[in-house]
Amino acid sequence: MAFKTIPQMFQQMVEKKPNHQTFFTKQSDGSWNGVTLTELQNWVESFANGLKNLQINDSDKIAIIGSNSPKWAVSDYAISHIRAVSVPVYPTLIPEQAQYVVKHSESKIAIVHDQVQLDKIYPLLSDDSCNLQQIIIMDDSYSGDKALTFKSVCDLKDQQYDIRAHSTTVEETDLLTLIYTSGTTGLPKGVMLTHANVCNNLNNIQELIELALQMKPDMVPADGIERFLSFLPISHSFERVGGHYCIFNQGMQIYYAESMELVINNIQEVKPTFLTAVPRIFEKIHAKIIENVQATSGIKRSLAEWSIKIGSRTVPYIQKNQPLPLLLKLQLAIADKLVLHKFRAVLGGHVRACSSGGSALSKEVGSFFCGIGISIIEGYGLTETSPVMTLGNPKFFKFGTVGKPIPGVEVKIAGDGEILCRGHNVMQGYYKDQEATNEAIDKDGWFYSGDIGEFDEDGLLRITDRKKSLIVTSAGKNVAPQPMEIALTSNKYIEQCSVIGDDRNFITALIVPNRENLSNWATSKGLQSLSYESLCAHEDTYEMFDLIVKDTMSNFSRYESVRKFTLIPQEWTVDNGELTPKMSIKRKVVSQKHQKEIDAMYDPSTAPKKSLEDGTDEGQVFG
Repeated sequence: MAFKTIPQMFQQMVEKKPNHQTFFTKQSDGSWNGVTLTELQNWVESFANGLKNLQINDSDKIAIIGSNSPKWAVSDYAISHIRAVSVPVYPTLIPEQAQYVVKHSESKIAIVHDQVQLDKIYPLLSDDSCNLQQIIIMDDSYSGDKALTFKSVCDLKDQQYDIRAHSTTVEETDLLTLIYTSGTTGLPKGVMLTHANVCNNLNNIQELIELALQMKPDMVPADGIERFLSFLPISHSFERVGGHYCIFNQGMQIYYAESMELVINNIQEVKPTFLTAVPRIFEKIHAKIIENVQATSGIKRSLAEWSIKIGSRTVPYIQKNQPLPLLLKLQLAIADKLVLHKFRAVLGGHVRACSSGGSALSKEVGSFFCGIGISIIEGYGLTETSPVMTLGNPKFFKFGTVGKPIPGVEVKIAGDGEILCRGHNVMQGYYKDQEATNEAIDKDGWFYSGDIGEFDEDGLLRITDRKKSLIVTSAGKNVAPQPMEIALTSNKYIEQCSVIGDDRNFITALIVPNRENLSNWATSKGLQSLSYESLCAHEDTYEMFDLIVKDTMSNFSRYESVRKFTLIPQEWTVDNGELTPKMSIKRKVVSQKHQKEIDAMYDPSTAPKKSLEDGTDEGQVFG
């Protein structure tokens, strides 16, 4: 049933499945405990009533700072029920960044996860220039005087409000949320999204997700229950819409992962039927499976490799929704019974479809999962587009493309290759920043994405790179770094990569090795006594990576190939400011941090021993 506001969606689902259980969390005894939708409705309305008792009025801003949890979700739904505006804040932000969002958004209340987040925000209560009046902590065991506990707010009954009736006054044009884009440069901007922006997006993407799930009827769990594990940050628009609202509206049971470190364990316990993830998650799972196959020998390895090959042969038929030839169908049945089902078991055994977003998924990884029976739906969009612009169709898709525009949305390519979008999904603008809004949206309503792309012969959109990320070499060549970075990080020995070359005469790269895999390789080579930093600087290590990079670059033209590289021992992180909360590399920050290494790659006197430019010996190893 179509809906126009988030509270309407919520109440419709409760009415439809009052006894359906959802919002499961792991208990100390190892069991998962959930609540019924009727119980959830009471929880949301009690918390919303408490917020009204704290003098929250229509259009007031409330920040939510915390990890994924039932209380995060309850906070969000409660805020929307009383016509207030939610302001999600990444829990990984440093205090100065989190305070900026709370202050700039004029949030009246901040709901924080725990003491760590409380300490970040507490100084704002004594800032006379800040609108913050109260902090609520989700941790009900908190006993200090700096914040109200979540439970105490639910218990506020000085005045009883009819929350359900109030939620019916919400207009689709009302502001639903302010989502601050992390960005790779500059201060974050608050994206204003209305109920109409998000609900139109939801109503137009759920059909394709349902279709993807229906295409694998033989993999439905015995109990018939659809399950979802939430682990990507709800603070980000991709998970907020695709893994929070959309999954709730699908009527799935939602489980909250204990932590990112325990995601795979939780997946195997929960056995979800649908997952949302970023490409790096799929890449790591793929690399681990292939590594395990290569670690076997004899008939076991041959059988696994044969099964993977059979699975890959089915992919062209699956991409076009065509029946398999009889012989291939029989071979697949054998491969699945003997091997492929074991690969799916890594993701619990019941995943029928996944949604991938945030960056491009490599053809190799996408083809592998498709071949073992797991469809990955790729889409494209930004926070500013609520977030989906285009979405792949499970009945016709190509790796390296992100589908067609969803209904009600226009997408076109500007003369310089930039992707433009117009439709119900385009934001209302940036909060308190009309100048930036005018730069992003023209007078005809076209939003300028900042991404470069093209449509193929079938009308499928292909993203080539970020406009600001394009490298212009000293020879005037335009080079997109992302395809090279995706190709390189597909290798199990490469964790992260940043391609360099702006205003230079050739392309280089900073490469962060995968520590676990490199250490295992070192042991096999008798180098285990070296410190990790020494290992990354060792000649044998550079010899090995030289072969990897050279082989990967064979698929690129000479002018857009990485010719020299430096290995960086320390992984880039959000906490250190090198990554955005959605794990995108902040190129400017990384380049500034490693300026010495970059300059050395362009200095013949300190060039690395192996040069991919001509294969000649050019000097000493550095790292």
